[in-house]
Amino acid sequence: MNGNRIGRLFQVTTFGESHGAAMGCTVSGCPAGLELSEEDIQADLDRRKPGQSMITTSRGEPDAVSIESGIQDGYTTGTPIGMVIRNKDARSGKYEPFITAPRPSHGDFTYSAKFGTRNWGGGGRSSARETVNWVAAGAIAKKLIAREGIELKAHVNQIGDIEAPEVSFEEMLEHSEENDVRCGHPETAERMQELIETYQNEGDSIGGSIYFEARGVPVGLGAPRFDSLSARLGRAMMAIPASTAFEFGLGREAREYAGTERNDDWEFDSDGDPTPVENDHGGIQGGISSGEPIYGQVTLHAPTSIPVEQQTVDWETGEVVDDAQVIGRHDPVLPPRGVPVVEAMLALTLVDFMLLAGRINPDRVDGRPGEYDTDYHPSNPRSE
Repeated sequence: MNGNRIGRLFQVTTFGESHGAAMGCTVSGCPAGLELSEEDIQADLDRRKPGQSMITTSRGEPDAVSIESGIQDGYTTGTPIGMVIRNKDARSGKYEPFITAPRPSHGDFTYSAKFGTRNWGGGGRSSARETVNWVAAGAIAKKLIAREGIELKAHVNQIGDIEAPEVSFEEMLEHSEENDVRCGHPETAERMQELIETYQNEGDSIGGSIYFEARGVPVGLGAPRFDSLSARLGRAMMAIPASTAFEFGLGREAREYAGTERNDDWEFDSDGDPTPVENDHGGIQGGISSGEPIYGQVTLHAPTSIPVEQQTVDWETGEVVDDAQVIGRHDPVLPPRGVPVVEAMLALTLVDFMLLAGRINPDRVDGRPGEYDTDYHPSNPRSE
């Protein structure tokens, strides 16, 4: 089974199943000299972990990360960073009815059809629990690009038919972590919460979307066609379980705009450099970053694990099952816990392009290749 790695220079390879012993990943390509601790990574994992509110699954996973390699005296060494997150509260018994009867709209049938087998406990490898690895790796990517002046944030901008008004980057930073929905508009967050609880009480679920934005991205990241920034970003976002759409800039609304409306005029900034007057292009033109904020959104469908009776078939007995119920601990909505996942995929994509463009030294975060730096590492025998 391939498809478990993302990135060209900043490479993340993941492992683990939902109800297996542990989740984990290896990060290769992180330069030496980056100050990094488990606490740095844990902060984002806590935003993604289950059981953090009444509108998330009650599965009691602490999602405590352990860094097993690639760190010495609190700094990266340039070697692969290995991280492990142990599964503590897996209960596979409730999934036994679905060993030969695929849950509606899950990966049960397709995994079994392709591989002839699957880890059926909690969905195994197809479970969204696997994104815990992405968030762990994304926390490292965030630290690297933050050194280069790049700041990013995401928030829930729609649940069902309730859509938040446009909020500023600063409002996202200030308000999105203040409510369980992770919406940067507090008043809308309250309405979203009520809607989610309605579906939850009915044993149903609901979909939504997550808006993301990155500021401080330099001009020139990306390449034409298949290595374009938008193509690679779309690939990363569409890998998120339950994602059904990725948009940047005007996104799907662009189909309603005339060329005269969408095209951004150009002018000179205070330094005499060309700059677009507006940013309907979402920070990407011709597949390459323009220097303007990169923004867009990801749509996530309603969680497919719901206790309402549904129809499936048992391929072992040949019977139609009309009263299949997915009884377990599942989220009634995905975007609130999906916010740190979207941020992670944005950070992983940007850090890879920053390395490819030479904006980040691939060997050392301080100094030039081959230059001996006496300051960046506390265990350096020549440092004071």
